[in-house]
Amino acid sequence: MLSPFEWMIAKRYLWPGKGEAFIALVAGISVGVVMLSVAMLVIVMSVMNGFRAELMDKIVGLNGHAIVQAYGGRLDNWESVLANVEATPGVVDASPLIEQPLLTSFNGRAEAVFVRGQTDKDIAQLGEKVVLGDMESLRDGSGRIAIGTRLAQNIGARVGDTITIINPQGRATPFGTSIRQVGYEVGAIFEVGIYDYDEKFVILPIKDAQTLLLMGDSIGMIEVTVDNPDRVGQILEPLAAQLTGKAVIADWKTINSALFEALQVERVAMFFALSFMVLVAAFNILSSLVMLVRAKTRDIAIMRTMGATRRSLLKIFVTTGTTIGAIGTLAGLGLGAIVLFFREPIVDFIAFTTGQEIWDPQVRFLSTLPSRTDPWEIAGIVTLALVMSFLATLYPALKAANTDPVQVLRYE
Repeated sequence: MLSPFEWMIAKRYLWPGKGEAFIALVAGISVGVVMLSVAMLVIVMSVMNGFRAELMDKIVGLNGHAIVQAYGGRLDNWESVLANVEATPGVVDASPLIEQPLLTSFNGRAEAVFVRGQTDKDIAQLGEKVVLGDMESLRDGSGRIAIGTRLAQNIGARVGDTITIINPQGRATPFGTSIRQVGYEVGAIFEVGIYDYDEKFVILPIKDAQTLLLMGDSIGMIEVTVDNPDRVGQILEPLAAQLTGKAVIADWKTINSALFEALQVERVAMFFALSFMVLVAAFNILSSLVMLVRAKTRDIAIMRTMGATRRSLLKIFVTTGTTIGAIGTLAGLGLGAIVLFFREPIVDFIAFTTGQEIWDPQVRFLSTLPSRTDPWEIAGIVTLALVMSFLATLYPALKAANTDPVQVLRYE
């Protein structure tokens, strides 16, 4: 704890006098560098956390935590397999699913798509993603489908239009295999928020998908949701042993392993690189305190002759430097919060002024810039900034504490 005398001197040194404008400038720069470094760390880490979390939420929300994929793409007698999946401890939901790459055409425009046949329950869960139309209109035999917003833009389709789904694997005839073309009315247009999904996915009832793909009563896979996504492998391990030779289980970690591992590596690398900004800020605090000690050498000597101890001087300069770091850290947290709150207008402004699209959904997968702040990471950033600020004060504080008043005042 600081005594009233020590705190008074520390506050005096935090605001150098009129004749010490250069020292005040250096101290102000130190606060600014700490502020910018902390704000940059908070912004970058929050955006990267948000990107990973948003991507995972959207991917898992559409595909579940794992899929039971049949060998050959067709799972016969799937009801018994579905019952085993639902009976597995830790599994909270399981649904049959068909997914097949096909073609669609409308008004002379053709696009490659992924046709997904889903149950009425799964289709209803996409209701909150609907932009136009109604998911309730998609029922078995209704002849209606739902398409993504990007796909609708690419082919120029609207709700109520009839588009053609083309299945190259049609029925065999004496003249060869006939391509199967079926017209469906667009009943809804949805936006998941992941560019590839909004551009490629076509949703229709599972019975209609079986008819389109000539699959009879078989399905392609079973979508599985568990109570703990991070333990999905352990939860489904007993089930994998039961399905050996019939089907294979792939969880979200395996399916998107390259993407999420790349995000993790980039996250660690960015934190390491940006941490050097905190080190630069610490050197700024060091230089400002060294200059302050040089300028206050005579004052320090006088205080020593008046009874100030080395410990008191050490505490004074450590407090001064650490306070500079603390002020910069708090300002950085505030600046980071402001930038994150207004991130979308900032991105739009930069794109408008530069004429460049800096957040291209085709590259970034997501339609908007996400953000998710981790309190533990914020605590780590604050700790890093304060520890580096404290360490930067030790050399100038020790230098001040070891000042010899006899040598300084001999010729005064």
